[in-house]
Amino acid sequence: MSKKIISLLNLFVLTIVLSISTITNAQSKKIEVSGTILDESNNPVPFVAVGIVKKYIGTASTEDGEFSFLITNSELQDSLSISSLGYDPFKIKVADYLKLEKKEIILKETVTELDAIKLLSPNQYVENALKFLKENTVSQPHKIELLYRRAATESGKSKFFVENYIKIRDKGPAYPLGMIEVAQVRKSADYRVWKRKQWTHSINYMGTGNPLRPSERQPNFKKFTWKKIGDSSYEGEDVVILEGTNNKNKWQKYKLYIGVDNYGVYKIETGKTIYLYKKHSNGKLYLSYHAKEWGWSAKNNNSQIPREYWNTEAREISYRSEAFVYKIETDKKKARVRPFGGETDMGSIDVPYDANFWKNLSMPPDTEFYKKIKSELESNYGVSLEKQYQLVNK
Repeated sequence: MSKKIISLLNLFVLTIVLSISTITNAQSKKIEVSGTILDESNNPVPFVAVGIVKKYIGTASTEDGEFSFLITNSELQDSLSISSLGYDPFKIKVADYLKLEKKEIILKETVTELDAIKLLSPNQYVENALKFLKENTVSQPHKIELLYRRAATESGKSKFFVENYIKIRDKGPAYPLGMIEVAQVRKSADYRVWKRKQWTHSINYMGTGNPLRPSERQPNFKKFTWKKIGDSSYEGEDVVILEGTNNKNKWQKYKLYIGVDNYGVYKIETGKTIYLYKKHSNGKLYLSYHAKEWGWSAKNNNSQIPREYWNTEAREISYRSEAFVYKIETDKKKARVRPFGGETDMGSIDVPYDANFWKNLSMPPDTEFYKKIKSELESNYGVSLEKQYQLVNK
């Protein structure tokens, strides 16, 4: 074969390779899908499940109704799906949404008039919700990926902030929280007087604090008095809002949003804690968003705080946390997790800092939770949070 023919063949092959590479890069190029979700009175709708259900891509809207996540060209012809308690579901092709001049989605409130005659007693709804928990949630082994944030405060002001990107091999809320892998870590400067370390990763409290998950802290709902306090809906299913009070410890209260037809639990509220669930493409529910705040003070619990900190800002400390679930993978072959960091204080985990990961991660819009923390951290010494990340994480 002549050198000229070989050169032409090599050029032909190179052209094909470059063409394939160009197509691949175009398909994998990240596109931001963002906007605001409002009701018919132009008020923001918080904690709405937003995304492409069939591909498990999405997020939850913030308190201001804002949302943001990344897709590729491969998802442009898919449907953007919006689901929220109390509103009719909304769908629009992603490509059509991106063409909109004003990126706002107006949800129509669902008119709910439950027939009291057909309703079960509040206790029966709670019993059925627990009885059918495995059937109503993603209960086979699967992997979820989430952004978990925690701020540590002293005297009500944020002094330390850490973010972990976490993978969990789980079986859903009918079981204890599964195997944890902390894949990425970044943290702020630590301005605390008392640099306290938790004995375990605080995401474990997300598991034990969930009243649906079996644990030593799981409340016995049979010993609660339940009453119906409202109606709602979720994707066409009527939902009852129930409030339960512990008959012995009156301070212990839970609010459950339970579907009338299938008894799925769409939302849990207790104190300053919230769990929000959304539907998988198979109709089963899985966690979408979580937020929690807890703490203590030397005023009423000296044993929790070393004596040397009693007269400092550390005499009153708290933790604020929130979690955004990014992905769920039900294919067993793709749901592997390497256990790491799950039993360590999340601010002490030693993982090489990957600035590119955090730069390319589709971060949720700033929630009120995050705005407050960021403002308080930056006010300590006037150093931006981004600069703190650069200085602290190596």
